[in-house]
Amino acid sequence: MAGNTFGTLFRVTTWGESHGPASGVVIDGCPPGIELTEEIIQQELDRRRPGKGGGASPRQEPDRVEILSGTFRPEGEDCELTTGTPISLIIFNKDAHSKSYDHLQNVFRPGHGDMTYQAKYGIRDHRGGGRASARETAARVAAGAVASQLLRAHNIEVNGYTLALGGVRAEGRDMAAISQNPLFCPDNEAARRMEERINEVRSQGDTLGGIVEICATCPPGLGEPVFDKLDGELARALMSIGAVKGVEIGAGFRVAEMLGSENNDPLSPAGFLGNNSGGILAGISNGEDLVMRVAVKPIPSIPREQQTVNLANEPVTIKVGGRHDISAIPRIVPVCEAMVRLVLADHLLRQLVLVANRTAVSGNASTENG
Repeated sequence: MAGNTFGTLFRVTTWGESHGPASGVVIDGCPPGIELTEEIIQQELDRRRPGKGGGASPRQEPDRVEILSGTFRPEGEDCELTTGTPISLIIFNKDAHSKSYDHLQNVFRPGHGDMTYQAKYGIRDHRGGGRASARETAARVAAGAVASQLLRAHNIEVNGYTLALGGVRAEGRDMAAISQNPLFCPDNEAARRMEERINEVRSQGDTLGGIVEICATCPPGLGEPVFDKLDGELARALMSIGAVKGVEIGAGFRVAEMLGSENNDPLSPAGFLGNNSGGILAGISNGEDLVMRVAVKPIPSIPREQQTVNLANEPVTIKVGGRHDISAIPRIVPVCEAMVRLVLADHLLRQLVLVANRTAVSGNASTENG
């Protein structure tokens, strides 16, 4: 009911607030015997943590993860392995400055969840957005790192990158370039122009939005008709990220302008000859790469004067202080990857159960016929 748990077989529950003592996640349903260490999770958290990337916030959080349960190093093994029991991860907040938000406790910040949280719960944590803060996504990234370990065992890889930022769009797709610039952009020249745009907008006291593209290798057969279609689950997962306001899969909105003969992906004995479907047909993966894009809104916290109302519904003007990014990009890139990984891990387990049941039924039928 509270909406803090995601998944069917691979289930994650995140908890914590932006300016609370810590945030974390409990993962239930992860199979046993998968290598998992704090270092593996930390690699993903380091890509998301505050103070990283272009236009980054001055808030400096180490985001050091601790594994509290769910792993064990058996005698003779050289690494920690998952046990099949719930995995609990915790990330302590070290650099929260809550006093920066004291002047905002009785007003609603434009573009934030202040008004809607107040309407739903009758109370809200005004310190940096509380539960609605992007700080919550650290727990998602940690859970996504666990899911990634499961997926790799089945040759499923997920990679995201910055496709556009502030109106500047990457033209190339050089995957090696993603690690060569702070914006995770596959086009170094576009990344340079994005940085220029960030500096320009920063001087104006404003923020930027952009587009993230996520691609994933995926075997055929993942997805559940009718209401748990893979594209529907992916869209839901990506839309659950606070800054995401739109999702495209495959050709996305371009299909509205296409003819059927243009949109259909022809097949040959060697496989599909196109991928307008984004790797999904009838809600089930077809073996082609999954391709998704998300529209990321500008950071709503800006130092420019804005009109709003207070708790008494009186008009006021505010300037939002605190320490904020110029854009959710690039830190949102590993968050998008994490949500895709969580969906694929869940549907992989669901498919493995289906195949096992199908095999068992087939085996029983053969035995009876024999």
